[in-house]
Amino acid sequence: MASRHLSRSIVMQSLYEWDFYNKEKDSLDNILDRNIKNFGPGLEDLSFVKGLAESVVKHMPDLDKIIEKAAPEWPISQIPIVDRNVLRIGLCELLYSNKEEVPPKVAINEAIELAKTFSGEISGKFVNGVLGTVYKQINPE
Repeated sequence: MASRHLSRSIVMQSLYEWDFYNKEKDSLDNILDRNIKNFGPGLEDLSFVKGLAESVVKHMPDLDKIIEKAAPEWPISQIPIVDRNVLRIGLCELLYSNKEEVPPKVAINEAIELAKTFSGEISGKFVNGVLGTVYKQINPE
C-alpha cells in the first residue's frame, strides 16, 4: 500500500473513532499516535498524517456545510460515520491542499477508494457523487 494511501487510511480510521466518541479534541492526537503505531509502523511522512487530520478538524464546520449542500437529502448526522469522514478528508484535500502535491482527481479517487475499502461499493458511488459535484462547482470548465 502506498505511503500516502496508508496515511489517509490511518487518518480516516482515527477520525472515525474520534467522531464516534463525540469529538473530544485532545483525544484525536492520542488516537492518531496509537493508529500510526498499530497500522503504520515505519511510516515515513508522519507530518502528512497529522497535517491532514488537523486540517480536517480545523475546516470541519465548513466541510460539513459543503457536504450538506452537495447532498441536501443527507443531513450530516445521517451520513454513516465512515462516509462522512471520508468525505471530509476528500473535500479537505480537494479544497485546501497544495494542488501540485495532491491534484483534485487524486483527492477524489483516494476518497472513493477509502469509501470502497471501509464502507462499500455504494458508499464509493456516494462519495464520488458528492466530491464530483463540489469539483464541478469549483471548476466550472
